[in-house]
Amino acid sequence: MEEISVRKVAHVILLAREIDRGEGELRGVIDQMTEEEQAALVAIMWIGRDAFDADEWAEAYATAVSEASTPTADYLIGTPHVADHLEAGLEALGYDSSDEEDELLRRGA
Repeated sequence: MEEISVRKVAHVILLAREIDRGEGELRGVIDQMTEEEQAALVAIMWIGRDAFDADEWAEAYATAVSEASTPTADYLIGTPHVADHLEAGLEALGYDSSDEEDELLRRGA
């Protein structure tokens, strides 16, 4: 998963958990990401909601790139339980976002 850092995904997870008061910030964070990072974020979310298995990362990522027709922020914000799916996707891929989330919370991000 070289297209996006665990820290960036953790930041999106934190903001998505506070969507009622932080939607604008979440949109800004996602919109500032590269197309590759945005596609990786979508692929991680799909893996987390079991649309793809973790060993299908390349396929999930390629599908996210090729099927990108809606702005990524709109798509993710409109997805129920997006924070949970992102966290589950990272876990399925062998990453733990909790340390990154804790660090971001300490820094007030």
